[in-house]
Order: sequence, then structure tokens, then C-alpha cells
Amino acid sequence: MSNIRLAIVEDNDELRGFMSQFFEQQPDVTVVGEASNGVNALKLIQETPADVMLLDMIMPGLDGFGVLAQMQSLPAEKKPQVIAVTALSRDDFIRRAVELGVQYYMIKPVELRVLLERIRDAARQRNEDPQGGPPAMPSTLSLDDKISNLFLGMGIPAHIKGYQYLREGIKLVIAEPTMISGITKELYPAIAHRFGTTSSKVERAIRHAIEVAWNRGRVDTLNKAFGCEVAQPNEKPTNGELIALIADKLRMDHSA
Repeated sequence: MSNIRLAIVEDNDELRGFMSQFFEQQPDVTVVGEASNGVNALKLIQETPADVMLLDMIMPGLDGFGVLAQMQSLPAEKKPQVIAVTALSRDDFIRRAVELGVQYYMIKPVELRVLLERIRDAARQRNEDPQGGPPAMPSTLSLDDKISNLFLGMGIPAHIKGYQYLREGIKLVIAEPTMISGITKELYPAIAHRFGTTSSKVERAIRHAIEVAWNRGRVDTLNKAFGCEVAQPNEKPTNGELIALIADKLRMDHSA
């Protein structure tokens, strides 16, 4: 893939500068422009081609939702993939942003290296469909994309540790299904080694991620992905049950 053209729209001058400096240091990213408000963001993407735009949702004048709404009338070639980076964590805000075309919704504070991977994911999706249009169908997405989109729909925020641990656990079980039968002796230690932490912290963080999803009442996303009722709002699965369920589904999709 050629260099990713990145536009950064962020109200906080210090954070915007920090982001710009970090992403400019990446060999596959070029920051093509910055804006501190929604009006300038629209002007930026109309005048400067960008593959991906990081969009703050709380800005003076025209907020992020206003930017997304006005982008609907832009020609497809003018529309970058949008990653919302915001402090707004309410479910209705997330749903509204996704309905307006956001690819990823990330809650501040975000780890910039995680954000970098989301930028690369979004740019890859745009590269597969350079004329824009609806997001790629799940069958064309990478495994990381499929897991991330599922987590987004379930309401698991990307900034919590359990998000990363749960995703890594699912990928490990897809690659080696027998690991799920030794979750405490094999799977948790493997995740812990990957992230430089302990098995007990991995277990607690994954449990917290599941509790967040179930407390938000978004399990219908999981049921829709499976095409049947595999989860109920009042019955939280164990860590192993959820990992095994999602891993098995994605493995079957890949082999289909």
C-alpha cells in the first residue's frame, strides 16, 4: 500500500500536535492536513485528498456529527474513511456515528499505536474500494477487522485492556482450537506473554470487557452475527465461552 494520507481533526491543540508528530514518524503515513473545528475540517477534506480522517466529536461551531452529516453530500472520492476519536462514550452517540459512516469509534484516551493499526485497517478498506460506497462486506475484511467491528457493535471500547486481550485470545484459539481447553494454563499465559503482563490480569481484564458489553445491553449484535440467539442479556458468558463462541464462528466463516 502507498503512503496513507491522514487528516487530523482535533479541538485540543496540544493533542493534535502530539498526534501529528507521532504519525508523521511512521513510514507509511503522511499527515496531509489538520483542523481544529468542523468548518475547517470540511474545507480540508474538500481541498486536500485524504484516505483517513481522525475526527474529534466535540468541537466549537460544527461538531463531529455535523461534519459527518455534511460529508454525506460529498462526492465519493472526497470522502475519507473516518475514525472517531472522542470522549463521548454513550451508546446513542456511538450508534449515531456508526450510522453516519464512522469506521471505528475510539474513546479517549487512546493508545496511538492502537490508533495507528485502526488507521491502517481503514486505509486498507478504502484501498479495496477507492470510489467509496458502503463498507466492505465482512467476507472481505481481515480477521482483525472482523473482530474489531464485532466488538464495536457489542459496545466493547477499544481503549480498555480487555479489548486487546480478548481479541488476541480469539485469534490464538482460531489458530489453535485446543488452547481453549487449557484456558488458564495455556491461553491466558500466551496472551500475558504477548502483552507483558500476568495471567490473572488478563483474566480480569477480559471479564471486565464482557461485563461492559453486557451492561450496555448490546448482545443483539452478537446474535445478529450468528444469525440466531447465542447470547441473552441476563446471562453473561464466561471468558472461555465467549472466546470459544466467537473463534468458532470466525473459523467457520473463513473456511466457508
